[in-house]
Amino acid sequence: MSCFRGYHNEKVKKMKKIRRYIFLSLSVLVILFVICLFWLYKTVMNPIVRTPEGNTFSLFIKSGADFNTVKDSLYSNNLIIDRNRFEWFADKREYPIYIKAGHYILIDRMSNNQLINMLRSGRQEPVKVIFNNIRNIEQLAAKVSEQIEADSVSIVMAIRNNEMLKHEGFNQYNVPAVFLPNTYEFYWNTNAEEFLLRMKEEYKDFWNESRCIKAKKLGLTPIEVSTLASIVDRETVKISEMPKIAGVYLNRLKKKWPLQADPTLIFALGDYNIHRVLDIHKEIESPYNTYKYAGLPPGPICIPSIAAIDAVLNAEQHKYFYFCAKDDLSGFHVFAKNINEHNINADKYRKALNKNKIWK
Repeated sequence: MSCFRGYHNEKVKKMKKIRRYIFLSLSVLVILFVICLFWLYKTVMNPIVRTPEGNTFSLFIKSGADFNTVKDSLYSNNLIIDRNRFEWFADKREYPIYIKAGHYILIDRMSNNQLINMLRSGRQEPVKVIFNNIRNIEQLAAKVSEQIEADSVSIVMAIRNNEMLKHEGFNQYNVPAVFLPNTYEFYWNTNAEEFLLRMKEEYKDFWNESRCIKAKKLGLTPIEVSTLASIVDRETVKISEMPKIAGVYLNRLKKKWPLQADPTLIFALGDYNIHRVLDIHKEIESPYNTYKYAGLPPGPICIPSIAAIDAVLNAEQHKYFYFCAKDDLSGFHVFAKNINEHNINADKYRKALNKNKIWK
């Protein structure tokens, strides 16, 4: 019996050691697991983004960019708190093979999870594209290319070579009529063709039934309305005067008079520093010389504002055929029904220019 009892005690001791070893091993594994979970949680959920002064930061990722390019953008701006954790999690989420171009808003103290989810899904923020007071297509392209990814050359080429526009009656002279100065929302990585397509849709929406009916009553096409509106735009910055000035030009068109619009001469000369149109300027040979040729010029002399277009469509009905800048140089105009009245007004204005030593 004593031998059996001794053997039993030894077995019990051995089992206790095994249990203790298993317990300790499990405890170590649990601790390691908890540590790993804690590390993983910190890697995924702790703040990874640090923006300058805590403000939002706009990150632009170009089309065709790879992970190294993205990292360069982030690191050069000191936006990532822990680069190793960022790269480890990006790799685990396979972000390097799912890079999407766009404009992304980074918020201070964003987590790794939030950042990678946003970039990987392409959840970008639109940008506001604004253009106004534009003279020509080249200037438009330059302005727009500052606000979206498409470069100015590709925008000009898309506009000049678009078959859809040609099919709808647009050409190199009147194509500025397609573009309506306003504020638009675009995704930053919009290309030239996408920009043009959006502008064409905006043009269609703008020229609704109501506006088309008004244009028809004037005996003008929408393109012709835009052409006249561009002249009105260059005649005055005073929106309140636009319908009255439009009325003058419409009166001249009805009488088949030359428009004799000074802004068309400036456009033809290509010298936008001219403040005083002289008789010598009126000799230039150009279809835009409305002193030589009656009717509207071949196309807009600028990209007309919506205010000017609506001023033409809602032009004042009156009996004025002339107008001249006021001699107080306020930017407003004085209107006349006949040439005698106009000559008096024009003489006052010339004297004001001379007094202020404005010779050209």
